[in-house]
Amino acid sequence: MRFHGSRVAGFLIVAAGLLLLGSVQSVQTGQAGARVEIDGDDIGGVVTGPDGPEAGVWVVAETTDLPTKFSRSVVTDDQGRYVIPDLPDANYQVWVRGYGLVDSPRQAATPGQSLDLGAVPAPSEAAAAEYYPAAYWLALMDKPIAGCGLACHQIGNKATREIPVSIREKTATSLEAWDMRVAAGPEGASMAAAWRGLGDDREAFAEWTDRVAAGELPPDKPERPVGVERNLVVTVYDWGTKFDGRTDAVAADLRDGTVNPHGPVYMVSRSNDILTMLDPVENSSRNLIVPSESPVTRDNTPWSPYWGDEPVWKRQSEPRSLAMDSGGRAWLSAIVREAPRQNPEFCTSPENKYAEHFPLTSRSRRALPRQASLYEPETGEFTSIGDVCTSLDHNQFGPDDYMYFGSRDVVFWIDTPTFLETRNTEESVGWCPAVVDTNGDGEITQGWTEPDEPIDPTRDHRVDLGCYQIAVDLNDPDGVAWCGDADGSWTLQTTRGRLTRLVKGPDPPSTCRAEVFTPPEGLDISGGPHAAVDSEGVVWMNWRGSQHFTSFDYRKCEVTPGPAAATGELCKDAWTVYRKGGPNHIGTNVEADNTYLPQVDLHNVLGLGADTPLYGTTNYDALQVLLPETGQFIQLRVPYPMGFFSRSANGRVDDATTGWKGRSLWSSFSTYTPWHVEGEYSDGGDTGNGSKAVRFQMRPHPLAH
Repeated sequence: MRFHGSRVAGFLIVAAGLLLLGSVQSVQTGQAGARVEIDGDDIGGVVTGPDGPEAGVWVVAETTDLPTKFSRSVVTDDQGRYVIPDLPDANYQVWVRGYGLVDSPRQAATPGQSLDLGAVPAPSEAAAAEYYPAAYWLALMDKPIAGCGLACHQIGNKATREIPVSIREKTATSLEAWDMRVAAGPEGASMAAAWRGLGDDREAFAEWTDRVAAGELPPDKPERPVGVERNLVVTVYDWGTKFDGRTDAVAADLRDGTVNPHGPVYMVSRSNDILTMLDPVENSSRNLIVPSESPVTRDNTPWSPYWGDEPVWKRQSEPRSLAMDSGGRAWLSAIVREAPRQNPEFCTSPENKYAEHFPLTSRSRRALPRQASLYEPETGEFTSIGDVCTSLDHNQFGPDDYMYFGSRDVVFWIDTPTFLETRNTEESVGWCPAVVDTNGDGEITQGWTEPDEPIDPTRDHRVDLGCYQIAVDLNDPDGVAWCGDADGSWTLQTTRGRLTRLVKGPDPPSTCRAEVFTPPEGLDISGGPHAAVDSEGVVWMNWRGSQHFTSFDYRKCEVTPGPAAATGELCKDAWTVYRKGGPNHIGTNVEADNTYLPQVDLHNVLGLGADTPLYGTTNYDALQVLLPETGQFIQLRVPYPMGFFSRSANGRVDDATTGWKGRSLWSSFSTYTPWHVEGEYSDGGDTGNGSKAVRFQMRPHPLAH
């Protein structure tokens, strides 16, 4: 086991390597100062402040002239120079944003124009802190308890560190105000349930907002972008609607980034039943309703300080996750059948081999279970896939063209070639429970002990499986899926998480088998892990309790059947542990970022190397990218609008012959509350949709165009 810690700012060696791959640098420097060369579709110049050139600040260009609202941001180099490349023909507003500054006045510009800009130093520490990521404000709280149970949105942004006046007027104390605010709005019921579970710890939130209202400021300050972070180009498109929530996005087949070049980028929004398509060539988007026969839900939601009694999340299909196949078809999980809680008969029929092995009965649960849906762009038609046997969550294609789903108790799959040929769900689906060969006879035998029973060394043993984000090994023909979960529960801070490996084998379900692994003790790694797998089979995990990032290399394992394969005590040397470092909740070593869902840049679209791992952060306005060889973290920050966090990141290669311009990492604003995004309702405006697509591109140097 190895441990790496802290974010290091020395990325110049990596930057030099990228420069060798790029075009000739188009910058000249004269005695009178820096002169920046641009093309006819660029805007470029120099940013200076009272003390000279401003390095590592953002320059943002935004327009509403295109079919969808569009902004592109870049970072200045060490001489304050910038180039915003390849802008669509439109009129733009351009300004400077940076840590230690306040936004400069917006200036009108068009592509092909040279534009020097003046940076405006913040007149006070308080003014500067208005631009800090939410994590810096949340770090003022001395208890790391603000997890996604409070509705999967940022905590620490302006909308949450301040109490809305409409709630203040109705309550006598800050704690009463918090009791009211978490019960408000479309997700009020689920938030309130998580909130009540905090007990007396609720007071920490009230004390936090009181201290902020009294003028207390974050003790730490964010660093400006350095090294290769200055090479980043971030493009943000409005799409969807102002009510979108908990979105996922996909641009290509995860297995092959060249699928769907220049094609639509898809997004699903759980909150309002839509599949959105962005055309990044025409800079336009359109929305489709995901059809469903299920009952209408959320048609009587609690009062909201922003929407009153309007049922803004009235919905049926609740599309949740999204994957693209090799033909550019979009597969999603959604509630589509008329009786969502009633499983088809074959799910328990002894005539079905999977049901005979492990029957799946209809379960009583608060949320309606999800099934699946298919969108085929060639016809523009949806096909509902309702006859599934468990509630489906995140999905990923494997090397066998099966689409695997995370779920409770089982890994579930759809044989998509068979389904596309027959449109018969029963013939196309299968599942495996997580049963470990604890008796060591080399096979899984029915009559196993259950998760709530002691392990019997003479019998096999089934373990709990709470597979939220499934991770499929794309190079293992046996069908290997990895799942991270918190020992069968969803708690974060106090639960020791684990990693479960489930092998489908050549003849499921008889060849299905599972193994369980836990990280080394003594490092306080805990809570709610999620997994992603690189092309070498290494599993990358974020831990939402302790905020660690880990890798697990199964190639280092010598797993032997027996009870230890079910308890997680094997393969401790296969783990490597990383931490980004800060900002931490005061008095703790727990970061306030709130890590969320890892991904892997399988196709090197960022130019940092194939298999580069990354993860989203709820509270940091950024994707965190790890360079495993050095243990350094690079931040892909979205400076404008503030409020970005990601549930998905998908690489696409539009044209490999054009270098960085033909490669992009696509993501989306995944917040449950798009009205909390900068410039939206909670910020005193209505300038567009809080739902946004994000395109990350990494240039060889900050002035490449």
